[in-house]
Formats: sequence, structure tokens, C-alpha cells
Amino acid sequence: MSYTSRIDRAFYYAPTVPLSSHDKYVLFSDCHRGNGTSGDNFLKNQNLYFAALDYYYHHSFGYIELGDGDELWENRHFSSIQEIHSNVFWLLSLFHKEKRLWMLYGNHDIVKKNLHPFPDCCFYEGLRLKDCVSGKELYLTHGHQADFLNSKLWRLSRFLVRYLWQPLEEFGVLDPTSAAKNYRVKKKTEKRLQHWAKTKNRILIAGHTHRPVLGSKDSTYFNTGSCVHPRCITCIEIINRRFILVKWTLSTKEDRTLYVAREPLDEPIALDEIF
Repeated sequence: MSYTSRIDRAFYYAPTVPLSSHDKYVLFSDCHRGNGTSGDNFLKNQNLYFAALDYYYHHSFGYIELGDGDELWENRHFSSIQEIHSNVFWLLSLFHKEKRLWMLYGNHDIVKKNLHPFPDCCFYEGLRLKDCVSGKELYLTHGHQADFLNSKLWRLSRFLVRYLWQPLEEFGVLDPTSAAKNYRVKKKTEKRLQHWAKTKNRILIAGHTHRPVLGSKDSTYFNTGSCVHPRCITCIEIINRRFILVKWTLSTKEDRTLYVAREPLDEPIALDEIF
């Protein structure tokens, strides 16, 4: 099965959620929440993420996570992740209670589709946002389908990460098969995702590569980035049918007090400018 067939298949089974001028969504990906040990890459940004999540909850956003929310390749048990990051799951549960939560799975948390951190919560491989004005659909997925090793051979990749690359990473050796850590694999994956979006004439919003991208009329491929950047987290907001690529980071006021800042990384782009 080709990568286009894998993405097509995920698209075919994806449920549909309406997108109107009044709807607000925030799209995160690749949080890689871990178990609180030195290998937990999410740990350094957990306060940024919680502050952002709290902001989106109180500003009535719907929360959509595009996969790899939890690191279940390096960690065997989801319960240990849920326990150490209980404040995050408490806040996510509030989104869920108000029917404002959609969770997709990626390669690192594909087994989560069989786990249930919230009652009646489903984990999808893809999600469609149907624009109520134009009738066209935006397709949301993790993006690992464009990467054979991390999609069809994910069990082998998980084994290698868990028993080879995770220990070696402590000595500075990065996983050469990772789209997030290997530039060649990243570029190849991005080109495939861009090609799918262009040939299908659809807006495609993904994660997986950890590199944030705001699409345009010439390239309808978007990427949320990740929550494991060295000094920030990134996401995509959809407000009034406009896309905004946002960075959350720790900043300093004039009196040298610290605060969590929301910073748009580019000018918003309207849905009508793309379709």
C-alpha cells in the first residue's frame, strides 16, 4: 500500500466536524507527554502547555490533538503518564465534558486507540472539518502515514526506539529514522504530505515532523509543529475561518517578572484565500 493510499484510507474513515464563522479550534500535535523522568521531552514545556490549554479552555476553543499526544513508545504504561501529568488530563477532561475535545492518534500513541482516559472518548486516525460556507473539507491527521517505517512498521520502530535509540539519546545519538530528528526523513515526509494536499486539492493539517508550517494558496499543507521545541510550543488556531500559527513561550516584563506569552508567528490567512 502506497503512502497516498494510507492517507486516503484514513481520510475515508474520518468523522466530520462542522466549521462555521463562529467556531474556534486550536490544533496541537506531538506533545509526547511522558512519565516525568529525564527522558520525558514534554516536561520542560509542561507549564507553557498548561497555560496555553487553560487559555483556550476559558476562551471557548475546541481542542483537537493531531497525534503523538502521549509517548507510548518509550513508556509501556499510559497510567504512569496520566498520573504525572494529572493537571493536563484534568483540564482535557473539562474540554471532553463540554464536547470540545477530539483526539487523533499518531505513530507514538497508536495503541491509545484501545485506551480510554475519558469515558466514551474515541481516538481517530483522521478528522474532517467541513466549512459551512464553501462546503469544502479540511483534513486533519498526524501525518505518519507518509512514512512507511513509522506507519506500516511501527512495531519495529517502537522496538528500536524503546531499546536502542532511547538509551543512545542520552549520549547525544539521535534516531536516524525519526521525521522530527532526521532532516532527510523530515523533508521526504513533508514533500509527500504536500504532494497529497496538492493532488487531492485539499487543505491538509498534520504534525509528525515537528516543523510548524502555515499553508498558502500555492501550498495547502499546514503543520502545527510540536510541544517539545527547546524553548516554546507551537499550535494552529482557527478563528472566524482564519488560520493563525502561534508560539507560546516564556517572556520577561520590564520589571523582570516572567510570564507565558502568546505570539502569532505570521499574518493570519483566511480560508477564502486558499479555497
